[in-house]
Amino acid sequence: MTKPITTRTRRRRRARIIAPVRRRFGLRTRLTLTFALGAAVLSAVLAFITFGLTRQNLIDQRQSSSVARAFANADRLSVELPYASTPIMVNRDLNSLSHPNDANAALANAGRWYATDPAAFTQKEIPVSLLDMVSGGQAATMRTDVKGSTQLIVGVPVPNLDAHYYESVPLADLQRTLDGLAWTLLISSALTTVAGALIGYWASRRVFAPLLDVGTAAGAIAGGRLDTRLPEGVDADLDLISKPFNEMAQALEDRIERDARFASEVSHELRSPLMTLAASIEVLENTRDDLPERARTALVLLSADIDRLQQLVEDLLEISRFDVGAITLHLEEVLVVELVYQSVSILGGGGVPVIHDIDTDELVVRVDKRRFGRVIANLLDNADRYAGGATSVTVERVEDMIQISVEDNGNGVPEDERDIVFDRFSRGSEGGNRSNDTGVGLGLALVDEHIRLHGGRVWVEDRRDGDHGARFVVELSLVDPPAPDEAEEEVL
Repeated sequence: MTKPITTRTRRRRRARIIAPVRRRFGLRTRLTLTFALGAAVLSAVLAFITFGLTRQNLIDQRQSSSVARAFANADRLSVELPYASTPIMVNRDLNSLSHPNDANAALANAGRWYATDPAAFTQKEIPVSLLDMVSGGQAATMRTDVKGSTQLIVGVPVPNLDAHYYESVPLADLQRTLDGLAWTLLISSALTTVAGALIGYWASRRVFAPLLDVGTAAGAIAGGRLDTRLPEGVDADLDLISKPFNEMAQALEDRIERDARFASEVSHELRSPLMTLAASIEVLENTRDDLPERARTALVLLSADIDRLQQLVEDLLEISRFDVGAITLHLEEVLVVELVYQSVSILGGGGVPVIHDIDTDELVVRVDKRRFGRVIANLLDNADRYAGGATSVTVERVEDMIQISVEDNGNGVPEDERDIVFDRFSRGSEGGNRSNDTGVGLGLALVDEHIRLHGGRVWVEDRRDGDHGARFVVELSLVDPPAPDEAEEEVL
């Protein structure tokens, strides 16, 4: 029972360590870093092995050649020393031996020491352990420090004589070679790591490209393009994602179309009886003075509910057209300020001031005038229902965009409701009271659908002047004005 608990504890501890890394770095970055780390580790291991083998090989070669030369010099001394009767002759024979560059030799003969360079190499520089081994008749080698420089000392007994030959070979050139090799391997490892990172980045782009396609397709579906699908049959592994995604998208499209058809059919079916009821209400309205007081009160309530149902049916029909993609825009290039003035004067009764700068008079937008007028009407109607009416409509330019805002003096929209107020049948905290609310919760949803269909966006925020109230902003792209040459050609 203890082992599973310990395993779970380790997994949780590992998850706590890895989770921050995953949050900080994306999949592409992690894959690139993995390639770079793998290349760094591999190049480091190979560099370490290469350096070690090369170092050992160079030292073995230097040691083998030095030992072979020491034995050859010792054999030569065994022939020449018996004829050297004076120390001068011994030194002459010692200096006549073959020595590599910077190598020094020393000779112990009949209890006396001789050296090719007494200032660089004498008996004092030879380790005692090496002296003892050679004195015992055994050839030996040893690497040691001689006056600040690493040297390879070879000791060989001279055959048939009471003499010992020592040769000191500097290893500085070998160390320089190894240092150069180390720097070369280090630079190669760094370049390999960079190359691994570049390959990882390239591989991550190739590997995650299908995921980007999935994200793009999901965004297209979220934007209303329900017929978006991923390609199938390109890769067997990718089909594990593509097929379920396409099935999900197809099921979603079928469900939305089915719901839209249902709403449209229900709305159409309701239209006829509602028209009959409205006509009947109109007849009753004509004889209102002949009705008792309670009947007149009931007639007012019934008339308000019939109007509300008619508005609901019209809005549902409009929404269903959006859902099934049956909306066709009749786009025209119009002066935005002039269009706003017309919309406000016709739909807002002319009592709402329109505020704009002089430089916005000639700005042009490409819109469906009927649907744009519906947007302004819905925003003004929303202000009338929930905020006591709009106080102003402002038109202003923001870079390459035009913003039309409707302000009111109501209670404003809480921050946690500023997104959901554009959802269908959402009326926020200010709606839902039957005594003062005759809306159906589709007005702002239609505004959002209309503006998105025009490639713009809509949102709600606080008033800029700090007063209480809400500010609904519609943002659309401006149409670039014609170039001067083109304008002159049109005039001609």
